[in-house]
Amino acid sequence: MINSMIIGKYVPGDSIIHRMDPRAKLLLVFIYVFIVFLANNSVTYTVLTMFTLVLLFLSRIPIAFILRGLKPILWIVLVTFLLHMFMTKEGDLLYQWGRLAIYEGGIKQGIFISLRFLLFIMITTLLTLTTTPIEVTDGVESLLAPLKKLHVPVHELALMMSISLRFIPTLLEETEKIMKAQAARGVDFSGGSFSERVKAIVSLLVPLFINSFKRAEELATAMEARGYRGGEGRTKFRQLTWKPLDTFCLIAVFVLAMILFVLRS
Repeated sequence: MINSMIIGKYVPGDSIIHRMDPRAKLLLVFIYVFIVFLANNSVTYTVLTMFTLVLLFLSRIPIAFILRGLKPILWIVLVTFLLHMFMTKEGDLLYQWGRLAIYEGGIKQGIFISLRFLLFIMITTLLTLTTTPIEVTDGVESLLAPLKKLHVPVHELALMMSISLRFIPTLLEETEKIMKAQAARGVDFSGGSFSERVKAIVSLLVPLFINSFKRAEELATAMEARGYRGGEGRTKFRQLTWKPLDTFCLIAVFVLAMILFVLRS
């Protein structure tokens, strides 16, 4: 289950989304994160969902593949829905059993918030699926370039973000391997008392942290062996090129924001 997660993975392709400048994709996701909060009714959420589906279609990555990779975090979406369903006391009362009551507004709010969270995860996952870690690093560094005048280590910050995204799938694979190894030794992660579950989690976290520190040390050694000394004076093999397609996509996002603002209730 853990190994099936696709967050942080890159799927090679030649789609329109793949060919976009990484700076444009980063700006698109950044703006999307803000405009997703403009949706507050059925019409605006429908428009937002259709826009997201169009982006997925243009990326040529099957939606079933993305949803299958997001299965491990769907329980968070379900918990979000249940919390809003039982905690929101608005609208007509639909069901009541003792202190437990479900209102029409609670169900609607739960659906909207869960869908908002799911769309946010899908759009950020689409970024990593269609953009290599190197492109993400170059894009972030280029966008944050003005901060260099304030002596902010932009290159190092961009590199850390890229490495973090790159090692998400690796850490998930390591977690799955450790869980299988501990299960083979009789550790039960799903049953037992609370204290037993805490001990099981500790037996998982300790080797995971040790392996993570080892990987970090190996990566640092490999970078030093290749002469890496930070971003000062470094040149790039691939130069970023802003294309009319990138401008069009950003205009489309701003148009979407205006449509959502007009259709808000």
